[in-house]
Amino acid sequence: MVFFKIINHGNGLKRLFIGGVHGKEGITTIKALKSISEEDVQEGSLVIYNCDESKYISTLNPLYYESETGLEVLDLIGHYKPDMYIELHCYKSENFQTLTDINRKKKLGVPPLIELEKGVLIGSVSPLIRTKIFDKDNICITLEIPCSPSDESLEVYKDFLKVLAGAKSRSDLEKKAAMIYPDQVETSQKYAWEIFGDYPPF
Repeated sequence: MVFFKIINHGNGLKRLFIGGVHGKEGITTIKALKSISEEDVQEGSLVIYNCDESKYISTLNPLYYESETGLEVLDLIGHYKPDMYIELHCYKSENFQTLTDINRKKKLGVPPLIELEKGVLIGSVSPLIRTKIFDKDNICITLEIPCSPSDESLEVYKDFLKVLAGAKSRSDLEKKAAMIYPDQVETSQKYAWEIFGDYPPF
């Protein structure tokens, strides 16, 4: 399931997309990562990495970042120092309600994920790294899809990844994302403020 690719078009936003960070999620996320082409990145760089199968430990658990894969993720972030960091995940269908539960913050300390459409969910990366490793102006997003996605879900997932890959700045991403999903962008900004204060979601 390991997949590695670098697209480099000179100066501009430095992007790092990592999929399959725990369990068998990489079987699903690699399909989306492999769909990103040179043409999707107009300027700047994009490093794409899909992790091998590993033991499942939640990224909300501090022990994750002491695991082999967690340390691998931290090494990639430390080496490439991305301005945009995207984590690709997949989830079992029975966990949809838990991930999008309006009371998720009270239960787990993080806001609910937001559905874009067709079961594709968006949120922030784990606060364990968002506020400790990344700067305020970095773009840090978690993107989730059902682990057995429909063709429609996979297309939504791929299409939004291409929006992320092609964004030239935070403001450019906010503009493009808001044109497609205005309500979801507004909600994500609200949730991000609640959990991160002045750390913006995009």
